[in-house]
Amino acid sequence: MSTMTVNGVSLYYVVKGQGIPIILIHPPVLTSISFAAQLRELSQECQTIAFDIRGHGKSQESAKPVTYPLIASDMKELMSGLGIEKAFLCGYSTGGSIVLEFLLRYPERAYGGIIVSGISEVHDLRLKTRMLLGMVVAKLGAMRTLALSLAWSNSERSMFWKTFQDAKKGNNQNAAEYYRYSLTYNCTDQLSEIKSPVLLVYGDKDKGFHSYGQLLHRLLPHNEFVYIRDVKHQIPSKAATAFHEVVKKFIDSPCEVAHTIERPALDSTGGNEGIRHQTRNTPGEKQRI
Repeated sequence: MSTMTVNGVSLYYVVKGQGIPIILIHPPVLTSISFAAQLRELSQECQTIAFDIRGHGKSQESAKPVTYPLIASDMKELMSGLGIEKAFLCGYSTGGSIVLEFLLRYPERAYGGIIVSGISEVHDLRLKTRMLLGMVVAKLGAMRTLALSLAWSNSERSMFWKTFQDAKKGNNQNAAEYYRYSLTYNCTDQLSEIKSPVLLVYGDKDKGFHSYGQLLHRLLPHNEFVYIRDVKHQIPSKAATAFHEVVKKFIDSPCEVAHTIERPALDSTGGNEGIRHQTRNTPGEKQRI
């Protein structure tokens, strides 16, 4: 088991493969195990890194409240400890907000960001209610209940038991703090400051998150928006093959997004079935491919 002391806390991490580094960031309660498919497949072409956020899974609990700035600082120090100067950052769900926070705080340490079913703020009652419920359940110490629900909806069936066992190890107070910070976080007004290329990936059946994706697409200066067909929120586990395809293409050519040059289409009617793109070419303009 690999651990590193970062900002006074022992963090568990996994590194697989060689090449350009990509760091995976999980939402509350879940752990690095939720990225099993990515560690297995993306590591064939990239140095793929997943870690348990402080107070989650095999990482040490945190005496400090878990906040996005603290998690971003942990990531930067973990990168330094691994000898990684720059990396792509990939965040799932609220992990996507941490990607945005990192890009705002440490842009010089990032090649770009990948936001999967992510948000820059919480602006609808349904999501607010879900996050508030998660926070309350965690504060009550019912981590087993949360872990069971999230593991079931966010894992490959063969990985359910491992995902559940890992998730329930988390510190209930730290999980509640992660939920609480996610509930109130808002970096929307700062999105124009992010100059790194960003890939936005959403499930076409995840209707409740489409407005969040379109908000990011409209305000991030250099981004590419991708819908993956026939999937809801849980893209890393439920649509891994299609997800890996778009991630690999983005990592190969992020400068095409950074310089707002139209990039080759993934034809949703042809060999790359299940994916359709909207590419940001100039501020305020969208292109549907």
